[in-house]
Amino acid sequence: MNDRRHETLTYLTGFMLALALTLAAFTAVHWPVASAGTTLALILGLGLVQVVVQFRCFLHISLARSSRDDLLLVLFSTLIVTLMVSGTLVILFNLRGRMM
Repeated sequence: MNDRRHETLTYLTGFMLALALTLAAFTAVHWPVASAGTTLALILGLGLVQVVVQFRCFLHISLARSSRDDLLLVLFSTLIVTLMVSGTLVILFNLRGRMM
């Protein structure tokens, strides 16, 4: 029963952190108090923290020895998605440059 309580507490903590980070991002956009570049950097930072919270609290991926395979799978998937998105952006900006 103690293990189930710990898991429920982890999910609840993750939910609260994710909600707080999302509200902070919406607040930064809705009531801007800094320049556009600073707001963008803040949102990107909040997004990275959100990813860490999602991995840790909901996917249960940590740096422990038993979770290394899961972490490597996530990192490899991130690498593939990053390569696909960056390749697409290179092609789109190249086409945009040719059209102008």
